[in-house]
Amino acid sequence: MSELKRRAFLTGAAAVAASLAVPQSASAQSPAGPRARRSPTAPVTREDHRAVVIGSGFGGGVAALRLAEAGVPVVVLERGIRWPSGPNAETFPRVSAPDKRFLWHQSVPQIFGRPIIEPYAGLLEIVPGENMTALCAAGVGGGSLVYQGMTLQPDEAVFNAHFPNELDWQTMNRVHYPRVAQMLKLAVAPDELIATPSYRAARVFAEHAQRAGLPVEKIPMPIDWSYALAETRGEMKPSYTNGDGAFGVNNGGKHSIDVTYLAAAEATGRVDVRTLHQVTDVARAKDGRWTVHVERIDRAGTVLETKILTTKTLVMAAGSLNTTKLLVRAAATGQIPDLPDALGGNWGTNADRIYVWTDLATGFGVPQGGPVVYGSKSWADPATACTVIQASMPPVGFDARSTMLVGYGVSESRGSFRYDSATDNAVLHWPKDGDTAIQTGHIDPIVRRIAGPASIVTDTNDYFPSTWHPLGGASMGTVCDLEGRVHDQPGLYVLDGALLPGSAAACNPSMTIAAVAERAMDHLVRTDVGTLI
Repeated sequence: MSELKRRAFLTGAAAVAASLAVPQSASAQSPAGPRARRSPTAPVTREDHRAVVIGSGFGGGVAALRLAEAGVPVVVLERGIRWPSGPNAETFPRVSAPDKRFLWHQSVPQIFGRPIIEPYAGLLEIVPGENMTALCAAGVGGGSLVYQGMTLQPDEAVFNAHFPNELDWQTMNRVHYPRVAQMLKLAVAPDELIATPSYRAARVFAEHAQRAGLPVEKIPMPIDWSYALAETRGEMKPSYTNGDGAFGVNNGGKHSIDVTYLAAAEATGRVDVRTLHQVTDVARAKDGRWTVHVERIDRAGTVLETKILTTKTLVMAAGSLNTTKLLVRAAATGQIPDLPDALGGNWGTNADRIYVWTDLATGFGVPQGGPVVYGSKSWADPATACTVIQASMPPVGFDARSTMLVGYGVSESRGSFRYDSATDNAVLHWPKDGDTAIQTGHIDPIVRRIAGPASIVTDTNDYFPSTWHPLGGASMGTVCDLEGRVHDQPGLYVLDGALLPGSAAACNPSMTIAAVAERAMDHLVRTDVGTLI
C-alpha cells in the first residue's frame, strides 16, 4: 500500500473504523453474543396485555401511536435506555472521546472471557455474519437516534421497480410520505449555514458533483437547523457544526422517533414504553395468543427480573436483524409452528458503501459541519438507481484533509438468516460477491467522478464489509402481506425494516419504513382493531 493510500486508510480507521469498525473484534464472539448475567434472586412475573410492540424505532413508533389513537392500550418493549438531549447536553458519546456508551453490552468484545470495556446498555449492536457485519441501534427511538438523518423518498419509477405495485405509490406519495415528513419536521440546511467555514466540505462536494455533470440537491433532514446556527454564534457547544453528531446529537433539535412519534404516543396516556426490557423469545400459546419472554436488565446488562407477557396482538418492530432472528429461532425451535418457509430470506444491505475522500492538496476544512447537506441522485434507470451523499468527518484530533461519502442503491443480491443449533441462534449468511453489480458498475464510478483524479478514495467496505441499513428477513409478499400480517399467524405483525424486500429503492430506508408502517396502520385500524387487535 502506498504512503498516500496508507494515510487515507488510516483516516478512515480514525473516523469510521474507530467507530464503525470497532465491531471487527466482535467477530470473536458467538453470533448470539455473551449471555446476559443473571441476578441469583431475579424473580419471574407474568402479565397480560392487549397489544405488545417489540422495538421503538420507526415502525414501532408509528404502530404505537396509531394504535393508541384508535383506543388500543399498548406496551412498547425497548431493550435500551432513553437518551434525552438538549442544549449543551452530554448524553451521547462523542467520536473524539469514545466510551462504554457506544456499544450494546452484548457486543462488547471479550478477551479470555472478560469484556475489554465496561458492559453498558449502549447505542450500537454489532451482528457479525458470513461475509457481512450488520449494525443496529439500541435505545428509545431505535435507529433514529444514530442515523445521520437523510430522509429520502423514492420516485415513482424506482419505487414501482422494487416494491409491489399494490402498495400504490400514488397514494403513499399523497398521504403517507407527507405524513412522515410532517411528523419528522423535515427541512433542508439554510444557505446562511452552508456559507459558514464549518460547511466547506459540503460546498466542495456540490462543486465537484456539478463539475462532473451529476445532479445535486439538498437532502431533507429531521433537524431544526436553528440549533446549528446557534452553535455558529457560540450559544451552544458544537454538536452539529463540528460533525460530532454521528452517534446522536447532544444539543437537541434532531426530530428522532423518541421526541416525535413516541412522545405523541405517550401523550395519549395509552402507551407504556418500558426501557431495559430485552426480548429473548416469542411463542404462540395453545390458545392462539402470543407469549413474549423478556429479561428486565440494568444498564450493565445484568438480568434483574424475567417476565412472560401474554398478548392478543404482537407487533414485531425490533428492526430487520432482531425481528428476523427472533422469528427464525421461534420457527426452528417450534415456538411458533407453521411460519412461512421464506422467513429469514430476501435479506439485503441496501447496497451500503462508506468512503473516505482524501484531497491532500485542497482539504475540506476542520471542523466539518454536519450531519448532511447535499446529495446526488442517479435515478434515471430504476434498475441501477443509486444515491451518493457527503457526510461530515467526525473530529479526529487532526486535519485529515478528508471527508466522508456514503452510497446506497438498488441491488438484486440477497442473503439470509438461518438457524444454527450449535449456538441456538439465527446467523446471517451473505454472498461474498453481494452487491458487486451496483457497487462496481455504478456507486463506485460515481464516487470517483465526484472526487476527481487528484483525490484518494478509500472504500471502507473493502476492509470491513458492513451495513447500517439491513432490510428484509420477513418480507412483504413471501412472509407477510403488505400490511405486515404474518401469513397464517393471526395477531402477529411485522412493521419494521424486516418487512421491506431487501432494498429501499436507492434511498436510506427510514422514510419508507415509516411510510409503509403508516399505510399499514391505516388499513389495520380499519380492519383489524376490534377483531384481531
